[in-house]
Amino acid sequence: MISLNAVTKRFGSITAVDAVSYTVEKGEYFALLGPNGAGKTTIVRMLLGLSFPDTGTVMIDGLAANDPSARKGIGYLAEQHRIPPYLSGREYLLRHCGLIGMSGADAKKEVERICEVVGMRGRDRQKASTYSKGMVQRIGLGAAMMGKPKLLILDEPVSGLDPLGIRDVRKILEDMRQDKVTIVLNSHLLSEVEKTCDTVAIMHKGKIVVKDSIRAIVKDNETLEQVFIRYVEHAHE
Repeated sequence: MISLNAVTKRFGSITAVDAVSYTVEKGEYFALLGPNGAGKTTIVRMLLGLSFPDTGTVMIDGLAANDPSARKGIGYLAEQHRIPPYLSGREYLLRHCGLIGMSGADAKKEVERICEVVGMRGRDRQKASTYSKGMVQRIGLGAAMMGKPKLLILDEPVSGLDPLGIRDVRKILEDMRQDKVTIVLNSHLLSEVEKTCDTVAIMHKGKIVVKDSIRAIVKDNETLEQVFIRYVEHAHE
C-alpha cells in the first residue's frame, strides 16, 4: 500500500527526512513513532501529497503520492483537528461527503453510519461550539472514515479521549481489519500502539532507527515505551 524509496526532504540546512525507505503492506496496521522533530510529520505530508521529496519516491497503492488519484482512497485525521464552531457535527460530516463525491440520500446514509460507528448518534446535531475535545476527535475520526477509505492516516487519534473513548477507538480500528484497511498511526500513547498495531518504525533525526513487528522488538517483560526510549537514546550515542 505504501512504498518509500530513499526519500530525503530538506528545509534549508535541515534534513527532516534522511534517505528513508520502507513499505507498508495492504491491511497492515503500522505505527510511525519518534520524538518531536524526528521527521514523522514531514513523511505524513509527503504521503498526503502536501509536500514533495527532494530525492526518492513516495508511492501509494502503486501511484505517486503527488498524483491526485492516489488521494482518493485516503482518510486523514490531523493532530490539531478542528471543527468550525458554527457547524454541527452532522453538517461538518455532510460537507466531507461532498468532498469525496457523495450527495443526497447516499450522503445522509453515510453520515448516519459514521455517527453510529464513532458514538455520536444523538449528539451530531449539536453545534461544535458545545463539543468537548473528545467529541471533536470522534467527529474528526468519522470524517476520516467516510467512504470507507483503503488507507487511514491517523495522527494522535485518541487525543482528548477518556479511557472509555480510547477503548471505543481501539475497537473501531480492530473492526476495520475485516475490510483490509491499511492504517498508519502516529501516537504518543504507546500502550495503545502496542495493542493496536502490527508493525512499528521508530524515527530519530530524520532516519529510521528500527522497523519491525511489535512482537519482534518488544521482548520478555519490556513495553513498547521502554523499547522506544532505548532506541532513541541509543541513537544519541
